[in-house]
Parts: sequence; C-alpha cells; structure tokens
Amino acid sequence: MRSLAFILALLIGGCGLLPEVVDETADWSANRLYSAAKEAMGDGAWDKAIKYFEKLEARYPYGRYAQQAQIEIAYAYFKSSEPASAIAACDRFIKLHPNHPNVDYVYYLKGLVNFNEDQGILGYISLQDQSERDPKAAKEAFDAFKDLVTRFPASKYTPDATARMKYLVNALASHEVHVARYYLRRGAYVAAANRAQFAVKTYVDAPANEEALFILVKAYDALGLNDLRDDAERVMRANFPDSSYFVRGLERKEPWWKLW
Repeated sequence: MRSLAFILALLIGGCGLLPEVVDETADWSANRLYSAAKEAMGDGAWDKAIKYFEKLEARYPYGRYAQQAQIEIAYAYFKSSEPASAIAACDRFIKLHPNHPNVDYVYYLKGLVNFNEDQGILGYISLQDQSERDPKAAKEAFDAFKDLVTRFPASKYTPDATARMKYLVNALASHEVHVARYYLRRGAYVAAANRAQFAVKTYVDAPANEEALFILVKAYDALGLNDLRDDAERVMRANFPDSSYFVRGLERKEPWWKLW
C-alpha cells in the first residue's frame, strides 16, 4: 500500500512538471487573427483557418472583423467537407444579420453546400440506384437558391443560382420518375401513377416529365382507367409532340404505350 501511495504521489507531483500549453495567439489583435485565418485559407489549411476565426469571434464579438469572420468560417467549413457545420454557420449569420450587405452570398453559399452535399444530384453521375438516395439535400439546395433569387433578384449570384435551380428541378423530377418506373415494373400501378403525377404537378416543365407522362399512360391503361389514360396521352402529345415513345409505336398495330 505504501508503494502504491508513493507511486500516486509521484504521478500527481509530476503533473506540475509538464510544460504548459501556450496559446501563441493570446495577445493577437483582431486584425492579426483575421489575417492569419485568411492566410491559412489561402494555403488550404481549412481547420487552422476555422480555429483562428473562432478565436477572433470569441475575443472580438463586436469588432469590425466579427461579422466577416462568421461568413468566412461558413466557407471554411464548406471547403473542409463539414456541410452540417457550414449550413449551421450560414443559418446563424442569416438570423443575426438579415440586412447585411453580403447576406445574399450567404444564401448562395448555403445552396452550394447542399448542392455539393448531394454528390452529383440524385445519382446523375453516381451508379447508385436513384431510389436509394435521399433527395433532402437537393430540396434544401433548391430552397436556399430560391430564397436568394426571390430576395435578391439583382445579386451577382442570382444567375448561377437560377441555373442550378433548373438543374435541380429536373433532378428532383427524375428521382420521382425513377421511383415511378420502379413501381410500374413491379405492377404497383397505383403507386406508379401517384409518383408520376406528383412529378408532373410539382416540377412543371422538367424534361423528365416526358417519361412521367408515359408512365401515367401505362399505369392508367393497366388499371383500366381509359379516360385518365387518354387525358395523360393528350397532355403528353401537347408537350412532347416528338417524343421517342410515340415514334417507336408508329408501325405497330398495338397502341404505342403497350410496346413496353
């Protein structure tokens, strides 16, 4: 027991011999912290930049660099592949500074974070089954871009946000069509019709709606809902008169929608 007590005493006493961790930034000004953080960002040292920005905001919350640091840290989180932290930083800035002259950029950045988080937008590039992907990030990206376009139509970020929104609309429509196609192939005609109809009504003018309408025709025909089938065909012919689905059935006796 005496030996154990002696060892414990040595260990406790030894703690005082360890060198203290010195914060080299302890006496840095706001300007120096901000400059160091920007330099770290320039070197791609995102974690280091985040550390400096956090220290800057904690020590000088009301200084002229604090608000800019909040914007920069959101971008640094984005570049360091921490989307949840980046989005939280964007939301915090928007809530605290709704009238800031650069708040349009923060809306844009929030959209970009979600856009990239989807990793190719619903599997256009990935080989992963689209029906297995969660479209949540794409929807949130669309909402952020929509806020930007609605609130700041003259923003320099609005044209790019608008282009990304168009891409997202068709991506989201494609996701619904993919799921509808999955149901159609398995004979779940009501589910197929519901998903296809949702795509047509929700994502108006999306190119993917050509197939959505085709699925509607097929599903209604399989269900014996002839009036609805004919209505869907009329809409399809009006919006996609040169559809390849029609062309494939021109020389067949069977109706074009029964070829698949």
